[in-house]
Amino acid sequence: MGRVVGRRDWADGLFSLSVAAELEPYRPGQFVNLGLELDGELVRRAYSLASPHGAVVDVLVTVVPGGRLSPALARLSVGDELFVEPVAQGFFTLDYVPPAAELWLLATGTGLAPFLAMLRSGEPFRRFERVVLVHGVRERAHLAYADELAALGRSHAGRLRRVACVTRQAVAEGVAGATDSDGLAWLGGRVPAALADGRLERAAGAALEPARVHVLMCGNPAMVDAATTVLEARGLRRHRQRASGHFAAERFW
Repeated sequence: MGRVVGRRDWADGLFSLSVAAELEPYRPGQFVNLGLELDGELVRRAYSLASPHGAVVDVLVTVVPGGRLSPALARLSVGDELFVEPVAQGFFTLDYVPPAAELWLLATGTGLAPFLAMLRSGEPFRRFERVVLVHGVRERAHLAYADELAALGRSHAGRLRRVACVTRQAVAEGVAGATDSDGLAWLGGRVPAALADGRLERAAGAALEPARVHVLMCGNPAMVDAATTVLEARGLRRHRQRASGHFAAERFW
């Protein structure tokens, strides 16, 4: 079991829980099953861990309309208990990423969580010369952990570039194409579109050269599929255990 020791609400239906739980050692990028007893049944779902291994783990949750578990998780407060599977799972970790000069992390929505765990661990900065984090969201309020990521950018000056792709507000508010005081570059529209027309690379100040980069994608399957098409057209190939490549993906839905 685990106990909620912290909570942060980012926007309507989007929140983080900090949970004290005894988990076996795990790697950033893995996921764990959380659960609650609802109507006499233990309802469980997988959530990526947003923090490296420690006494407290963070998860980023969006409420799924009509879902069974996420609305119940949204009602939890500090002190409440929930089921936490003690063994994390998954292969979406840096252990399987081949050597590269630059690491690109493309996320939509709560697909940010495994990348946040990686960045918090410090491992990307030990292994790669530069990291580009791209977060696609509907509205600016959905950019969870923006303050912490800005601090990481300052502490690793010049080595972490952050780009936000906002579908509903960036253009209307006149910030598309701008970089704010926290070093966050703003783009309007979806991640694959910005990738296809070159805006994403211009905002990142770097090119997706197969010889230099490895790309990890996590989030909506539609984003993963569309971005995969763009990357393959650019000469990047999917990474497999028996054939080293340039990108890998984890789908959230």
